Amino acid sequence: MSRKIRLGAFLPATGQHVAAWRLPDAAPERHLDFEYLKEQALIAEKGLFDAYFLADGLSAGFGANEKVGVTSKVAGFEPVTLFAALSAVTKNIGFIATASTTYEEPYLLARKFASLDHISKGRAGWNVVTSASVNAAYNFGYDEQPAHATRYERADEYVDLVQKLWDSWEDDAFVYDKPSGVFYDVEKLHHPNHKGKHLSVKGALNVPRPPQGYPVIVQAGSSEPGRDLAAKYSEVIFTAHQELESAQEFYRDVKGRLAQYGRSANELLILPGVSAFVAKTEAEAREKYEQVTQLIRPEAGLSLLSGLAGSLDLSTYDLDGPFPELPETESHISRRALILDIARKNNFSIRQLYEWIAGVRGHWQLIGSVEQVVDQLQEWFENEAADGFNVLPPSTPGGLNDFVELVVPELQRRGLFRTEYEGKTLRENLGLARPENQYVLARKAAKVS
Repeated sequence: MSRKIRLGAFLPATGQHVAAWRLPDAAPERHLDFEYLKEQALIAEKGLFDAYFLADGLSAGFGANEKVGVTSKVAGFEPVTLFAALSAVTKNIGFIATASTTYEEPYLLARKFASLDHISKGRAGWNVVTSASVNAAYNFGYDEQPAHATRYERADEYVDLVQKLWDSWEDDAFVYDKPSGVFYDVEKLHHPNHKGKHLSVKGALNVPRPPQGYPVIVQAGSSEPGRDLAAKYSEVIFTAHQELESAQEFYRDVKGRLAQYGRSANELLILPGVSAFVAKTEAEAREKYEQVTQLIRPEAGLSLLSGLAGSLDLSTYDLDGPFPELPETESHISRRALILDIARKNNFSIRQLYEWIAGVRGHWQLIGSVEQVVDQLQEWFENEAADGFNVLPPSTPGGLNDFVELVVPELQRRGLFRTEYEGKTLRENLGLARPENQYVLARKAAKVS
């Protein structure tokens, strides 16, 4: 079977663009309306997307200068809770929820993702983040966030521990033998007994092994520690690039690191983020872009930039002056570097920069006809820059509908995208193997030796 593009749907309730909630057809007051979110999930499933991807933060508001209530992404459902409900009203689409290795206890995280995988019958994924916002630290009793290197060192140990917890029970541990009265086979129960530098967990998980073995491991860091963590554990990477050459460098670099961890290139899918203003003609697409760009309030643009630049206050600078030199921070290191690179290469003022990233936050932005958009997606897919894309519709439901109704059919016409789901689980649809229980593997290795 020929290689196919994989698609994630990155769906904030109020749209990806910072001003999307102000569009005439937007319904921001429904951002906590389950029926509204169900509609979006069903649109993505109609478009045969692999997964509904939801970002998450552990604080309210973004940026250092959020003073007048202009930021739309300040509150929303906890992702696993929402996805458990959505899994009951969908059949095929997967659910990738973000959860932090810095501020969540590994036992609880392993338990809730195992539960989601069971509830969804194998459609769960975990987006591993280390939490870059200092505001999150404040909410968990800390005066400052751990250093970037420390967060990634903890994340490495954390993912390893969570996988041990998911392997607490072998797949056939529960026998339910009524005549003998044996509910489970004690020989197939394993306690992690983990005591490391950052984490300590003794007992087995109180949820059976997930249907997928492990929920699909997703990661979004592009810094040097992030690339290494991805090469060791990740099965999907959500990354940000503006140009083909940059995407190719990242793709080849991370895929090239897999061998040192005993992995092959097909065990990892790289999905750059892309936001498309698309219509039947380029002129119509540009009208859509201009319509939402004109709705950006400066305060909203500054708040967005501030958050991406490391919670720095940019409100004291001239909006139409050059983008200033910024001090180093421990927040959003790779994304901050990308934003600064965009400003320097294009000689953008602060206003021009926030207008440019308002819908993409450093990801790839396309504006054009169906053919123009698909041509560019195909170029990246066929030239070692992407295995697919995490689609960030600029608005909901309009931008998502545009992609499903215009882009997906053209991808299918070119033979680049599925016409039906291949399997029942997220792993099967992504073409990823189901991992074997590590304790079973160890037992087999011991027998061979």
